[in-house]
Amino acid sequence: MSDRLSPGDTAPDFTLPDDTGAEVTLSELRGRTVIVYFYPAAMTPGCTKQACDFSDSLDSLRSAGYEVLGVSPDAPDKLARFRERDGLGITLLSDPDKQVLRAWGAFGEKKLYGKVVEGVIRSTVVVDEEGTVTLAQYNVKATGHVAKLRRDLGLD
Repeated sequence: MSDRLSPGDTAPDFTLPDDTGAEVTLSELRGRTVIVYFYPAAMTPGCTKQACDFSDSLDSLRSAGYEVLGVSPDAPDKLARFRERDGLGITLLSDPDKQVLRAWGAFGEKKLYGKVVEGVIRSTVVVDEEGTVTLAQYNVKATGHVAKLRRDLGLD
C-alpha cells in the first residue's frame, strides 16, 4: 500500500481526464484550495450519497475558496452518466490505472464485509493554494462525511 499523505506534505501533482475527456491538472489550480476526494465506484449507493452531498455543498464551498475534485477508477463515460443521472456539479476525474489513487495513499488493503481486499480507500485530502496538504482523512464514511469535513474546515 502507498504511504498516506499527512498535513505538511506536498500533494503529488496529477493530470487526469474528467467526465468530458478534458484534462485537469492539480498544479494548474494553484492559488485555490482544493478538496480531492477518492471514492470506489460511480453510481453505487454510498458513492452517490457522498457525491450528492459534495454537489449540494459546492456553492458554499466555492464561496469559501474551495474547489472539489472527485477521483475514482471509473472511465470518463461512466462518470458522465453519473453526473447526468444525479445532477452533479463537482468535477469528476478518471484514474483507471490507479496511479493517482496509489500516490495519494487511497488504494490498498481495506476491510470489506469483514474480509481484507485491495481497493479504493474512501479518502479526502485538502490541498492549500501552494500545493501543500492541510488535511488528510482516510477510511471516511460516505454518509455524513461532507458535514464532518465542513466542521473540520471551520465552515459550519
